[in-house]
Amino acid sequence: MLRISKLTDYGIVLLVHFAREDEGCVLNAREMAEATELPLPVVSKMLKSLSGADLLVSQRGARGGYQLARAPGRVSVAEIIEALEGPIVLMECVGGAGECGQESHCDLQTPWHRINQAIQTTLRKVTLADLAQDGGPTGATHTPTFALA
Repeated sequence: MLRISKLTDYGIVLLVHFAREDEGCVLNAREMAEATELPLPVVSKMLKSLSGADLLVSQRGARGGYQLARAPGRVSVAEIIEALEGPIVLMECVGGAGECGQESHCDLQTPWHRINQAIQTTLRKVTLADLAQDGGPTGATHTPTFALA
């Protein structure tokens, strides 16, 4: 089963919330926890991680908090996943030479590389703006602005 971690899912939820706010909006961890209904300690941890990955910018002070580092249309889903989980690799052989003990006699490396590349390409085409547009707080859906094929 291919699945992103729960923390990465939470990170995406937080980033989508920022993307739906007014441009330049600064929100603190407590506000984000209330808005997303996620636990405050998890939100605090994720905001720091997203800031460390240069997806958010932190601001100190009485009106401090976090805001998106770039416009939502300039942040890909692949970039978010890689920032929180590391490189997107489906199989050990896709991670690089010497990663798999079977690579000297395996004839599936090329197909797995092609599959992995297709997934990466698709995730790079989908942006944070696409995620923010494809449904709102009420759960209403829109026609996707991106194609996964």
